[in-house]
Amino acid sequence: QVQLVESGGGLVQAGGSLSLSCTASGNSINAMGWYRQAPGKQRELVATITTGGVTNFADSVKGRFTISRDNAKNTVYLQMNSLKPEDTAVYYCNGKGALRYYWGQGTQVTVSS
Repeated sequence: QVQLVESGGGLVQAGGSLSLSCTASGNSINAMGWYRQAPGKQRELVATITTGGVTNFADSVKGRFTISRDNAKNTVYLQMNSLKPEDTAVYYCNGKGALRYYWGQGTQVTVSS
């Protein structure tokens, strides 16, 4: 019943910025967040945000990434600054529904050196 649609991925140079967005359709979503998976690695948490605006960031992105949301639109955003090649990964939107978690299809972020 819930669909998450991501947008904003692309190719940027190291030190550059990129913004991602994700909108959840269907049933309402509570906490939302972003995860990423680099080639050959496990999927890892990037950042999460509650409906009340409480945020959590992975240590690797603290001070560089910002997560925000529009509750009325069930949309979560990820502003990525000072990007590094090690940020290269497929970024997945995550949303917590009433009974389960939902995932988007992912959007590729590539940071060149």
